[in-house]
Amino acid sequence: MSSRTGLLAFWKNYDRKLYLRAAQIADEMGYDSFWLPEAWGYEVFSLLTEIACHTKRIKLGTGIVNVYSRTPGLLAMQAATLDEISDGRLILGIGPSGARVIEGFHGRPFQRPLTQVRDVIRVVRTLLAGGKLHEAGAELVEYRPFELAMKPVRREIPIYVAALKPKAIESIGELADGWIPTFWPYDRTKEGLDLISAGAAKAGRDPSAITCAPFTTLLPLGAEAGAHMARDIISFYIGGMGDYYAELLTGFGFGDDVKRVVELYRDKATRPQAAAAVSDRMIEALTIAGDPESCLAELRRRRSFGIDLPILNLPIGMPAEMVESFIRGVAPANL
Repeated sequence: MSSRTGLLAFWKNYDRKLYLRAAQIADEMGYDSFWLPEAWGYEVFSLLTEIACHTKRIKLGTGIVNVYSRTPGLLAMQAATLDEISDGRLILGIGPSGARVIEGFHGRPFQRPLTQVRDVIRVVRTLLAGGKLHEAGAELVEYRPFELAMKPVRREIPIYVAALKPKAIESIGELADGWIPTFWPYDRTKEGLDLISAGAAKAGRDPSAITCAPFTTLLPLGAEAGAHMARDIISFYIGGMGDYYAELLTGFGFGDDVKRVVELYRDKATRPQAAAAVSDRMIEALTIAGDPESCLAELRRRRSFGIDLPILNLPIGMPAEMVESFIRGVAPANL
């Protein structure tokens, strides 16, 4: 069984020097990839460029960039540029984000998200391969016959998509190289993989070539401390990150839990109580928490559900020594 493992930093209160060192340690320890997110703090391609210049082997992933704030053509340019600087180590992770961020921060209309994602993939693929932009098959814009005025290091860069809805996941099977689910119950992974297989069949592709790479919250802090942090993280995603996680988990049978968490989180007076409303059942389905040895065993077990590349969230708000200890403790050699 594969032991490929990735690491993911958190965007809020991002410590640039800490995570640069984390990426260097991960490179030394044999991790597959190091991923950086982008929300409304640091800009991710600049950060990954710095990391590329201070690492040798580890792959570098955008985890994730939205498909609205940059044009499809600019995403292709940035991907080609960073891939050259990193000697062919980029994984381009993309997703639609949501209306609150796209409209409220970037000032762009949040329209036809699935089509926007598909257009980005087609444009990036076409330009990297040396094709002309008007031949990409984009649906939203009628492009002119531009082509990249540089030669990419690779004519194909892996494109992973963060998707939660059925049509979007099926589209991954048609067009993309990987699926990044977030807070998708691990024991329901097959449902997403079946959608990917259906999309791959439409395009005559091999679904086994598409990587399942979920963002994975691993908390080897002991049972009590791990569960406490898991509740904080889950309540934040359900109550504070738009409606999509609440909708997803409601569809998976956690409706009563979700409703209670949302009610408490949306009211500032009761927000501190929201974490306590996260059930043990949700913690087990969405995170891995406990003592270090049991966490590693559980991570190994979950790969059997179709997970190819778990991308582990690095500890949040911890000193550098604890972050380094985490990286060394869950390194691929230990799995």
